[in-house]
Amino acid sequence: QVQLVESGGGLVQAGGSLRLSCAASGRIFSSYTMGWFRQAPGKERDFVAAISWNGGSTYYLDSVKGRFTISRDNAKNTVYLQMDSLKLEDTAIYYCAADRGRYPIATMLNPDRFASWGQGTQVTVSS
Repeated sequence: QVQLVESGGGLVQAGGSLRLSCAASGRIFSSYTMGWFRQAPGKERDFVAAISWNGGSTYYLDSVKGRFTISRDNAKNTVYLQMDSLKLEDTAIYYCAADRGRYPIATMLNPDRFASWGQGTQVTVSS
């Protein structure tokens, strides 16, 4: 399994931006489907965005479309989540996830579809 380490979280005012990074170990990162999930206190872990192994396909939670952008740099073994126009409801711990299966991105919305997870990074949006 691939090892994942997230970074880039922090405290930001509503309307601001953050870029999360997820660095992966291993030489086969380019074959992994990557995803971002988030979990607010007392809530389940929810899908945010996913990107196919080659970056050709992406999928987003409806509430983040147009505000968040997922991307990957396979040369750097890193996946990113650019978050703009942040809202109070975006506050959560954000987790990076990876899976070697090459399934249609739209089928990768359940956390159970991903085999590897990072430790998470806290994102707090204040008013």
